[in-house]
Amino acid sequence: MTTSTDGQQPAEKLTDEAYGALRASAALWAGTSLLITNEQGKVLVQKVGYRPFRLLPGGAVDKGENAARAASRELHEELGITATIRRGLAVDWVSAAAVQAPKEMRFPGEILHVFDGGVWSEEQIAAIELAPHEIQAVEFAEPADLPSLMSPSDARRALSALRARIAGAGVVLLEDGVPLTPSVLDRVGALRTARARHHLPFHARPVPDHLEVRQSWAWAFAPDGRVLVLLEPDTGAACLPGGSPEREDGGNPEATLAREAREEAAAELTRTMYLGYLSDPSEPCAHVRYAAALASVGPALVDPATGSTYARILATPEQALEFFDWGPHAAEQLQAAHQARILLGIPRAAHQPVTELTGPISW
Repeated sequence: MTTSTDGQQPAEKLTDEAYGALRASAALWAGTSLLITNEQGKVLVQKVGYRPFRLLPGGAVDKGENAARAASRELHEELGITATIRRGLAVDWVSAAAVQAPKEMRFPGEILHVFDGGVWSEEQIAAIELAPHEIQAVEFAEPADLPSLMSPSDARRALSALRARIAGAGVVLLEDGVPLTPSVLDRVGALRTARARHHLPFHARPVPDHLEVRQSWAWAFAPDGRVLVLLEPDTGAACLPGGSPEREDGGNPEATLAREAREEAAAELTRTMYLGYLSDPSEPCAHVRYAAALASVGPALVDPATGSTYARILATPEQALEFFDWGPHAAEQLQAAHQARILLGIPRAAHQPVTELTGPISW
């Protein structure tokens, strides 16, 4: 073995023993954790007695153990759940400075793997058996609440891993929780603010005459079956194209939709199909939903209503739902959107990474 002082010529030849000692002196710790969500998109975090912050399930990788096997072991030890872990989400290079560990710990830095623990049903959650004297409780937290529940570096890592899972682009490399190559979701900070919460019943029928239409949104399908989602650059908040009625719309929700899609996303819609409406028990109004085919998307514009220029992405309908908190009625609206997609002659989207629309495109 040789080492070089200038990166050009070998400075000296090392014995295997000396080379091993050199590598050991630069060794880092290795850790593993699991990102688990419930069916509403909330993240499982653990309350432990030895830390003031919440943690993802996980722990240290033992000697001779690989990271995925360590994740499976920790899942069983901490939550009493047996599962094979196969899918990675993130690998984080954690610097000594980022952790602010006590000096006596001599923390050298860490390579921490984040694996996908999946979306857990109510039955899976009910099967949790907490490790006595270690895990005090578990809770499912809204993604935007993670920075207030976790340490700063842990929250950054968890949100980066969650965005990587939604984006579907594979394992993301992090430094102290920050992606080396940020995706559009990282750039706008998707999920850092509370998701739009609309736990409202969905009705697949015309709006009753006595209800005022307050909002008109669309599942706007590209030819590959993905839908248009808008991300607000200052907050990371997401919305489907659409908005509130204006006088110029003449009381026509479809005209509202077409105008708002142009203003927000420079999007032209065609073959619009009515899906139904959401009713709000707290006030007599309706929020109507449509499906439509995307005809074209022009250069990004400043939305006159908000003063923002939205980031525009194409995502599968299932990925799109991850950005919203629509409660138990979300599945009914998703089913209606897929039924309309079939009538529009558009195929179901294959699982694939989200795509940002940065320039004009026509279909």
